[in-house]
Amino acid sequence: MDFGILKQQIENAAKKAFLEMYEKHGAEKIYSFALYSDEGAMTVCPATNTIKVLETVDQEDALYYKYEPAEWTYEMEGANDEFDTICTQLRSELEKYEEDDQGFQNFQTKLYSSCIEVLEKLKNERFFTSITGEDIFLIFTISEYEFEIEEVKELIIRLNDNQYQREYLEWMATWGN
Repeated sequence: MDFGILKQQIENAAKKAFLEMYEKHGAEKIYSFALYSDEGAMTVCPATNTIKVLETVDQEDALYYKYEPAEWTYEMEGANDEFDTICTQLRSELEKYEEDDQGFQNFQTKLYSSCIEVLEKLKNERFFTSITGEDIFLIFTISEYEFEIEEVKELIIRLNDNQYQREYLEWMATWGN
């Protein structure tokens, strides 16, 4: 698989998804955008959430709902055809690695890195901020998988140089307490 082409497809799909979500839900004050995959490296999907939605969550768990893409209202919405095409390509490519654990591990690592690099590129280009006029919280996650704490910290720092970074890192400090 040509990961340069895949990365461009993910970038185009992410932009389209965010623009579609902003068009439909911009009045709700979008504050977040995520790309996520799964442990099997079969999917790449977008997720978005809004300040309006956060106003309805239990305040005791507000930070969890604010920062956990699996809890966001607009999960797997936006650029549906583009993300479906990407997922179909991934599943087709994965057939090559049915008996090759090392090949699969390399593929999985490249896919996850590609998603993070796309988010970082869009952040550095100020893509999200230019549309909303606000800072946007960005994250990459893997469904039903837990990153090591240091990996999460590095990811948050890499993708967010805004008030969300500070709040997320403060929240992380409470984990396990």
